[in-house]
Amino acid sequence: MDLCSAVQFLENKTILVSGATGFLAKVFVEKVLRIQPNIKRLYLLMRAADVNSAHQRLHKEVLGKELFSVLRGILGSNIDSFFHEKVIPVPGDISCENLGIQDITLRAEIWKNTNIVINCAATTNFDERYDVAWAINTMGALNVLNFAKLCPAVKMLLHVSTAYVCGEGTGHIMEEPFCMGESLNGTYKLDIDGEKKLVDEKMKELLVEGRKEGIALAMKELGMKRAKFYGWPNTYVFTKAMGEMLIGHFKDNLPIVIIRPTMVTSTFNKPFPGWIEGFRTIDSVMASYGKGKLKCFLASPELVLDVIPADMVANAMIVSMVAHPCQSCDRIIYHIGSSLRNPLKFSSVRDFTIRYFTKNPWINKNGKLVKTSKVTVLSSMPNFLSYMRIRFLLPLKGLYWLDAIFCQYFKRVYMDLDRKVKVAMRLVELYKPYLLFKGIFDDKNSEKLRVAATEMGLNVDEFGFDPKCIDWEDYFINIHLPGLVRYVMKQ
Repeated sequence: MDLCSAVQFLENKTILVSGATGFLAKVFVEKVLRIQPNIKRLYLLMRAADVNSAHQRLHKEVLGKELFSVLRGILGSNIDSFFHEKVIPVPGDISCENLGIQDITLRAEIWKNTNIVINCAATTNFDERYDVAWAINTMGALNVLNFAKLCPAVKMLLHVSTAYVCGEGTGHIMEEPFCMGESLNGTYKLDIDGEKKLVDEKMKELLVEGRKEGIALAMKELGMKRAKFYGWPNTYVFTKAMGEMLIGHFKDNLPIVIIRPTMVTSTFNKPFPGWIEGFRTIDSVMASYGKGKLKCFLASPELVLDVIPADMVANAMIVSMVAHPCQSCDRIIYHIGSSLRNPLKFSSVRDFTIRYFTKNPWINKNGKLVKTSKVTVLSSMPNFLSYMRIRFLLPLKGLYWLDAIFCQYFKRVYMDLDRKVKVAMRLVELYKPYLLFKGIFDDKNSEKLRVAATEMGLNVDEFGFDPKCIDWEDYFINIHLPGLVRYVMKQ
């Protein structure tokens, strides 16, 4: 493992980044531009109809974000010319051959110049349509690999996956690659080509039947069914796991690094603490509590939540890039998380959230302070179902009969409550594998990388990704929750 200076390594490099408008990709791009202004070029692949649309998305959804304010302050009036020289928006689509890059000249330029390919593209909806998740998370990964193999100067492909490709694993979960066709339950061999045929046949069947309105629901149901058939809890992690398999199987001699982050949260340190975009996994729970909408929650108080700040993931990406260029070894897997070295209990997150919103109550759209109430925490699915039955389902049934007696006078109230109960039950079913997750992510490979980086003198303040340095109480109360309110809840 040869670790030169990360800043020196990035000098004069050209990097292709897919999924460039995503949360983690933006943190990575900002980091690279800030620490090494002599980067040669960043090609940012994004979905867009044409070059003009790509430029609009680049400035509105990436460079225009507050995340880049520190860089703007450093470069001042030179910022626009800097962005114009260094950052090239590329209209494309990873679900297509050649990444959907239609401009032949631009495509040839990217092939010729690219040194490193970073695949951050993904659809992260747990119950995404199977055809959509397949195209992006599975075939998209293969398309990025095939594109990278056509770049003569490429040193490596870094693929961002998720630690939760392990499914509902327990105990210590190791940093191990998947074998082609591996299933989690071991009952059936996973035939990836067969899954593709299944998706195509289902789409044809739905179109022949003229069920255009029901296609989305049918494909969502198919994805969840196939995932559970092979032992994965949802379509997202199932299709991400298949993407990893394809990369490993078809990589040839291309060096591959797979980063598997856990639940990614707001920035811890750089470029400034607390920047976040969109609701991450646990954020919707905290925001619902702050807005006074959370009445009950499924989770064991002793459950260890594995969260990791986005800038630490970006740091790990950069350090792994420096450590593994041009090494034609098998795939290197890095878990980037906290559950092993700095475990965080759900009970602590609950207490931090209560304390924060008690001291800083949410102000609703009417300008009134929201008073939060006690939340009932249920530690098992049977307890949750019993609570729902007593608290909501029995009253709902009574309201149904009352509505019938009074000639549908309560119909609107009944339908509204019925909808809310069904949404709550669906969300709990989707999140259950993570709310009751009992695994701990081993990070031996990541620890070796950290040790090597320290021994080689890399600046820990700038490139650190050791979760042991995080004081969770300070992070949640003074960084993450204020960031969640400012950048997500108030938007």
